[in-house]
Amino acid sequence: MRALLLCFSLLWLPAASAALDAGDAAPALKGVTLDDKPFDLAALKGKVVVLNLWATWCGPCREEMPALDAFATQYAARGVVVVGLDEDDAKDSAEVQKVMAAFHYPALMAATAATDDFHQPRVLPMTYVIDAQGTVRARLWPAATPVTAANLEKAVTPLLPTKP
Repeated sequence: MRALLLCFSLLWLPAASAALDAGDAAPALKGVTLDDKPFDLAALKGKVVVLNLWATWCGPCREEMPALDAFATQYAARGVVVVGLDEDDAKDSAEVQKVMAAFHYPALMAATAATDDFHQPRVLPMTYVIDAQGTVRARLWPAATPVTAANLEKAVTPLLPTKP
């Protein structure tokens, strides 16, 4: 049912109405990453965060993951952190682990997060760009602004300090 609602929303909603908008404060997100490291979004203040909400069964989600991985590698030295927030059920953790094994950025599962105030998204994939002060500055999703190298750069680079 959850998959059906998310896919239905992706096909029929003109906007991701339940999503956060630019200017909103990033909600709380705490948990343990798939590689058993503690994660707290609030602890990343001072860094630009690209938070990608995805699921293993979501084709568009899987298609954009290589671009997110390349971006994470390219911009890590400039203070950018890319994080995946998987929306699968907790029982699907082995499949989530298998998918994420091909990528270098951390991920955690929403189903096992200690705090997840992002709530269940209406549309997947959904990517939020969060500035160093913890404010959402951009929202990327397939029906409006898909995750591509160019769109990530356009959303993220204005938030970074200029190179010395």
